[in-house]
Parts: sequence; structure tokens; C-alpha cells
Amino acid sequence: MADKEKKPKKKKEKEEGAPAETRTSSKSSSKKAKRSGSNVFSMFSQAQVAEFKEGFALMDHDKDGIISKADLRATFDAVGKLSNEKELDEMLNEASGPINFTQLLSLFGNRMADSGGSDEDTVVLAAFKSFDESGTIDSERFRHALMTWGDKFSAKEVDDAFDCMEIDDKGRIDTEHLIKLLTAAPEDEGEGEAA
Repeated sequence: MADKEKKPKKKKEKEEGAPAETRTSSKSSSKKAKRSGSNVFSMFSQAQVAEFKEGFALMDHDKDGIISKADLRATFDAVGKLSNEKELDEMLNEASGPINFTQLLSLFGNRMADSGGSDEDTVVLAAFKSFDESGTIDSERFRHALMTWGDKFSAKEVDDAFDCMEIDDKGRIDTEHLIKLLTAAPEDEGEGEAA
């Protein structure tokens, strides 16, 4: 009888042992997969990831989870920026594969690493330069963008902001003046008032 009891135990241990080993190895490989994917997400705050996700959703016009050339073209068309085939191809070729949300975050992370970190003034500069046409920005196109994309401004907020900007009689905003106005350090503004 003692022998009969030992055999079922050993058989039971072997049955439990195999799945346990399989589970252990699958857990460790899933942890590795999570770690490699989560490195990209750890580079950004939750607020930044949420903003990138919103931007990705706006750019993914066909809602297939991948930003294609057609999606990029539609995005540029929506903001009134003309882009040629070469520019679109260059943008798509920056990624090592199809541009899904994680790939987009990787691209942003690589850009930040190459530039030495995220500099808010650099981001502001790039945003306004994207509207720039020969040193000026079309005020109506800019108004439309402010009221349509991201944290939407109300008409009154845009009017208030435009009151602080120099807009010529053709409805053009001087890009460099606008950038200086928006990126001026608070102490720079205070020094000008005290003098």
C-alpha cells in the first residue's frame, strides 16, 4: 500500500511540475516583453502620453491603428500645410516599421534623446514654425487651428490672444515676434517694465 501511495504522488508532482515550469517561463518572457515595451512609456509623464495618444488619434484618419502616408497627407491637409511625396516618405522612413502608437512614442523618445531632453521652447518653436510661410503666419489658419485642435480655445480666448500680437493689414502674424512673445522668460518681461 505504501508503494501505491508514492506512485500517485510522483505522478501528480510531475503533472504539476510541467505546467509550473511552462508558466514560469511564459511569465518571465511576458515580463521581458512588457519591460521592453514599457521603456518607451516610462520616458514620458502620463499627461504627455495622453496628449500623444490624442494626437495619434487625430492623425490616424482611417482609425486602423497605423499612421500611413494617406493619414499623414490628410493631417497636413487638415491644418493647411502642403507636403510633397518626398517629405511624407522621409517622415515614414524615420520609423523602423509601421507607425503604431508605441512606434510613435519611440520616435518622440529618440528625438528627445538626440536633442538632450524635452525643451518646451523648442516644442513651441517647432509648433509655430509648422505654420510659418516665409516668416509670417496666416492668422485665420492659425485661429482655426487654435479653436479646432488639442486644448481648444474659445473665440474670445483667441481674440484676446490676437490683441497681444502684431497682425498686419493682410492678416499675417510675424512668426519671430510671436515666438519671442510666447517664449520670453518672466524675468525678461519684468525687466522691460521696470526700465
